[in-house]
Amino acid sequence: MKRRDFSLLCGAAAAGAALLPALTLAQGKAPQAGTDYQVIGKNAPVEAPAGKIEVVEFFWYNCPHCNSFEPTFAAWVKRAPKDLAVRRVPVAFRDDFAPQQRLYYALEAMDLVEKLHAKVYAAIHAEKQNLSKPDTIVEWIVKQGVDKTKFLEHYNSFSVATKVKRATQLQNAYKIEGVPTLGVAGRFLTDGPMAGTMERALQVVEFLADSIRAGK
Repeated sequence: MKRRDFSLLCGAAAAGAALLPALTLAQGKAPQAGTDYQVIGKNAPVEAPAGKIEVVEFFWYNCPHCNSFEPTFAAWVKRAPKDLAVRRVPVAFRDDFAPQQRLYYALEAMDLVEKLHAKVYAAIHAEKQNLSKPDTIVEWIVKQGVDKTKFLEHYNSFSVATKVKRATQLQNAYKIEGVPTLGVAGRFLTDGPMAGTMERALQVVEFLADSIRAGK
């Protein structure tokens, strides 16, 4: 694996969370490039339609910090400004991440993200189920009342395979090194260690969106 060991990255994120009071900037101080967020050297591709600002949450179902962040992110998505086009992108730092990428995009294709996305996290982190392989994923999906044949049609489809490929290309374009990470408009990224907390990272996202609206 070309990237740093992912377990160390999760540990770094945890350490960042433990130092929140020290890392949080003084109230009222605007987020700073290079400190609270990074500017992408070469713009990453976006899928948002004209007039919309794309926000991407890069995640991995097995990551405990993504699991902790999910309720906060889901609540924020519901109240986010209407001109933000928010989407989730599952990462693949190694080849064995791919089955969970396919799981997410199959759920998306079946319009089951709202119903089952959080339950995938719960199955892994609360119920300690291993959902890293296709057979265990399918077994779990069937227990959720999803038609096995229809799920497999999507899971193994060309459309899902294409989305998986694009997801990996996008994470590489953003130079993602850990999750959860938030990308904005193909131009910026922020995360908990940079912003101080993932909650504040969402505030940084809103700041960046305001800057984009203002033409900065």
